[in-house]
Amino acid sequence: MLVLLPPSETKRAGGDGAPLDLAALRTPELTPVRTELVEALVELADDVPASRAALGVSPTQDEEIARNAALRTSPTLPALDRYTGVLYDALDVGSMTRAQRTRADARLAVGSALFGLARGTDRIPAYRLSAGSALPGLPTLRALWKPALGPVLAGVEGLVVDLRSGSYAALAPVPGAVTVQVLSERPDGTRAVVSHFNKAHKGRLARLLATTTAEPDGVVRLRGLLRRAGLHVEHDGGTALTLVVPAT
Repeated sequence: MLVLLPPSETKRAGGDGAPLDLAALRTPELTPVRTELVEALVELADDVPASRAALGVSPTQDEEIARNAALRTSPTLPALDRYTGVLYDALDVGSMTRAQRTRADARLAVGSALFGLARGTDRIPAYRLSAGSALPGLPTLRALWKPALGPVLAGVEGLVVDLRSGSYAALAPVPGAVTVQVLSERPDGTRAVVSHFNKAHKGRLARLLATTTAEPDGVVRLRGLLRRAGLHVEHDGGTALTLVVPAT
C-alpha cells in the first residue's frame, strides 16, 4: 500500500543530514526533472522580486527565497520530518514506535512540486515551491511532472490511497487510486464539505494507514479496515470513499 500525502507550505528549518544529493533519492526516474527545478530555483533566488512573483510570497517571506538559494548546501531531514502543519501534526511521526515508523517510511510518500515524489526516508532540505507556482522560462509544473511522475505512479504495485489536494493530484493523477472526501454531518443529518479541519482528519487517517499491520489490497478491504477502526466511512462504488465526521 502506498499513501500519497500533500506537502505543506510550512517546513521545519535546519536538519542533521548532509546536503541534498539528488542521486540518493528514491525513484531515480525523477532525477532529471528534480535537477532542472533545483537549478531553476537556485538561479531564480538571485532575483528577489522575480522570486516573490513566481513563488507567491510577500517581502515578509523572503526567508523562503533564501532557503531556495541554499538548496544545494543546506542540511537535510527525512521528508516525513521536514513537513509541518495541521496534517503532519495529526500524523505525528515523532510519537510512532520504531516498527510503526518503519511501516510509515515504507507506505507514505509526499507529492512534492520540487521532488515529484518524496518517500519517507528521502532526505530533503527546506524549500519553497507550490504546485501552482510558475517559474520563468519553464513549462508549467504539470507539464514537467506528468510525463515523468505519471508512469511512476501508474506502475506502483498494490493499493494506492491518494490524499493529495487537487493541485498536487493534477501534477500526475493515479488511475484506480482510492480517494477520500471528508464530510461533516450536523445533528439534523445535513452534511457539508470539511474545509478547515480537512487536513487534520486526513493526517489521522494517514497515521492509521501508515501504522496498521493490515495490508488492504482494494477499496472494499480498505473500507472494512477503516470501519473496524471506528471511522464512519461510506462507499458508493468505484474508488471514492467518504469519511463522515461529526460537525463541530
